[in-house]
Amino acid sequence: MRSYRILFRTPEFTPFLLSFAGSAAAQTIGALALGTLVFRATGSPLLSALSMFGPQLAQLAGATFLLSGADRLPPRAILTGLSLAFAAGTAVLALPGLPVRAVLAVVLLQGLVASLGGGVRGGLLNDILSKDGYVLGRSVYNMLWGLTQVAGFATGGALLALLPPRACLLLAAALYLVSALVSRLGLTARPPRSAGRPSFSATWRTNALLWSSRSRRLTYLGLWVPNGLVVGGDSLYVSYAPGAAGTLYACGALGMFLGDMAVGRLVPPAARTRLATPLRLLLAVPYLFFVLRPGVVLSAVAAAVASVGFAASLVLQERLMSLTPDDLTGQALGLHATGMAALQGVGAALAGTLAQLASPATAMTLMAAGSVTVTVVLAVLGGREERRPAVFAARPEVGSEPAATD
Repeated sequence: MRSYRILFRTPEFTPFLLSFAGSAAAQTIGALALGTLVFRATGSPLLSALSMFGPQLAQLAGATFLLSGADRLPPRAILTGLSLAFAAGTAVLALPGLPVRAVLAVVLLQGLVASLGGGVRGGLLNDILSKDGYVLGRSVYNMLWGLTQVAGFATGGALLALLPPRACLLLAAALYLVSALVSRLGLTARPPRSAGRPSFSATWRTNALLWSSRSRRLTYLGLWVPNGLVVGGDSLYVSYAPGAAGTLYACGALGMFLGDMAVGRLVPPAARTRLATPLRLLLAVPYLFFVLRPGVVLSAVAAAVASVGFAASLVLQERLMSLTPDDLTGQALGLHATGMAALQGVGAALAGTLAQLASPATAMTLMAAGSVTVTVVLAVLGGREERRPAVFAARPEVGSEPAATD
């Protein structure tokens, strides 16, 4: 499938995107408002970064306990319930006088619940689209995330100039309610993808099965670590440029949109497989220049150029799907989403700590240097893996592995 026209004629694809757009807009506006609220209250880069990206860290616990539900629960009900839970949590964050400790507790609970969302959405997208339409559909999904971030951060920055952060949080809660309504009315009531009840043991067994393949392990690490370190640096935008954080986030989202559009629509499949390492390097290298403390304009250009490299995840997700049995796609994508989110949370905590000890610019540079180092190491290990006999012929062996059951 190489046509957007055919893609958007696919039943359920449009409401699926609209539901995601409402949730993504709420997340974007709410995160910027919350980060600003915490930074104004505490003056701490670490607490500001954790308030925005701390929920991702909590997703690691969710991946351990909840992730089997991505294939074993009805997707429409889960997506609707998740949006309602986030609407309630965001409304709580808008309460006046809420202590910072309570704010962090709420966002960590939200992160725990959100661990289920990535797998459910990824698995549902895989069900809605044909095999040959997955990459194009996933690129549109990622492009929509980029566009929503551009609009959300730009709108959020403008709203914060006119309204208090708590009012912006209430707007985010309303957007979550819209997402829940679209999911409930626009999606088909599909049965679970796999039999059995979701449980800790089922989650653990399937995660262990997915992690057992060396090829999948390297793919997961490539999806998680370079991305997490760079996003950790991005979490310092509020403290790096308090008056222009929305602009920096919006420019970064624009770069991500352009990268996903180019890789998903314009790059031939044969060429895509060679782009994972160059794109991951592009994701980090522009941030090395932040050691020079460039002004807002140059920083925004660097963020936009670097964010083109986020398209590496599209290439690596395609590789992951080629290595995973169909009945485990939801949990495989959920493990990717929660692992990436957890590494982003770790990155935010590490970057915030470095910024407390040095400066936001220095911390962002160090995080980028770490990302480059990890990418080079993974490229070397991946090259060795490709030279091993019949490594990608392991697909039948992966398919022969039994799905986890209760």
